[in-house]
Amino acid sequence: MYITVYAASSGQVSQVYTDAARSLGEAIAKRGHALINGAGRTGLMAATTNGCLDAGGQAVGIIPQFMIEQEWEHKGMSQLIITPDMHHRKSKMAEMSDACIALPGGVGTLEELLEIITWKQLGLYLKPIVILNTNGYFDALLSQLERALTENFMRDLHRDIWQVAHTADEAVRLCEETPLWDANIRKLAAL
Repeated sequence: MYITVYAASSGQVSQVYTDAARSLGEAIAKRGHALINGAGRTGLMAATTNGCLDAGGQAVGIIPQFMIEQEWEHKGMSQLIITPDMHHRKSKMAEMSDACIALPGGVGTLEELLEIITWKQLGLYLKPIVILNTNGYFDALLSQLERALTENFMRDLHRDIWQVAHTADEAVRLCEETPLWDANIRKLAAL
């Protein structure tokens, strides 16, 4: 299984987030899966990659050319795929994945998570999406999603688009156990 992980590139975050990211990389590798991420050399992206590689796993990085030119890539990736831009990067990360996990992050991570949720709502992505809610980081977003559901901006069945985990092992288990989304759901995309 290839698990795409969306995560912060900031190296200025609390150690609790870095430790959780490293644990996730380790859990992915120990359960026999491969990591896909944005190939960043800093922050939670790097911590996840390092945890995976140190546990004997495979880490595939997908990064746009302009980031290579800035030398932002992790030099230890098992495989590095270079895309022409951010749009191709996100598309490739989704295309190659068997599941996605979102770690805490800034607007880039939030945008990736909300885009993949949107794709699943539309029946364009059918695989598991897990939000690893380290230290309650995603509580406000989860409340906003719940409000979208209760105020009929989304259907109740859309509540099953994502799963919430609190530990790395739980996140990987949910990737393994969550069934594929029904492609026929796109018929219900419009309320």
